[in-house]
Amino acid sequence: MFTKVLFATSASPCCDAAARVAFDMAERYSAELVTFHVLGVPSRGYSQTVTDVRTGDQVEADEDYNQWVMEELKITYEKQLADCPECELATGTGVPYREVLRKAREIDADLIVMGASTTACEIPESHRRGVAGSTLQAVAKSSRCPVLVVNRPSASYWGGFSNVVFATDFSKASDSAFQFALKTAKEMGCTLNLFHAVDITGVHAGKSPDQDAIEDQVMAARKKIREKYVWQMDGFKEYDIDVWEGIPYVEIVKFAREKQADLIIMAHHTHEIDAEKAAFGSTLEQVLLRATCPVASVNRPDKI
Repeated sequence: MFTKVLFATSASPCCDAAARVAFDMAERYSAELVTFHVLGVPSRGYSQTVTDVRTGDQVEADEDYNQWVMEELKITYEKQLADCPECELATGTGVPYREVLRKAREIDADLIVMGASTTACEIPESHRRGVAGSTLQAVAKSSRCPVLVVNRPSASYWGGFSNVVFATDFSKASDSAFQFALKTAKEMGCTLNLFHAVDITGVHAGKSPDQDAIEDQVMAARKKIREKYVWQMDGFKEYDIDVWEGIPYVEIVKFAREKQADLIIMAHHTHEIDAEKAAFGSTLEQVLLRATCPVASVNRPDKI
């Protein structure tokens, strides 16, 4: 299923967790892996002077500098490369998210692996915000293939696919995410957990829904999962259906942890708007920042 994987990295400690997952996938599933690093943003036009994306320094991105960066990549990922000798290292110059998308198109990647941020690990804990990095957000919005996000070290102890959670809000955007989840479960021999969280956040806004009404919503959601997704499974039997109530991102993270999930799959956004204009849905963003397993953001059906 995964034949060409692009691992987009800043080569900083922020990407270590994602690196473990990317290299393990390449070895486990015999996938072609390209480890890609963007040197920096040109200061003007086609100038070789670029602003280093990690340090902010002005550097000359000539052949010598490029060779130095390649050597640094080899040193940074020396252990992983020893187990994956056919993995390719590549660099580019430009705006990071544009270069990542360009490289993904160039190699026809069917999956992009990234960390949630390229700078958060360099910021003191007290100053970190609970938001995903701008590069990740831009890549996920425009990517033609799913984007796998590994944010925390606890999410990177990869052991292959066996238990997948598909979290849905029943939006149109979730349809592509479901197809990716079903294909993954079928081809990898996984259990597929179909999950929906009934949103009761109104309780915190001074509203107190009747428990009977909540139970009715839970039953209705179970019925909707069967009507919307189960008929598409074409005989696939390794699935479970669960509906909980609460704050959606909290319940998704808790459910995945309880199921010891290897992967959470969600739609990139929930609103019925053009995918080109869609920003990260707040639920997805909070899940990928908090989950103890990788989270796949799916925005389009193109590469599914």
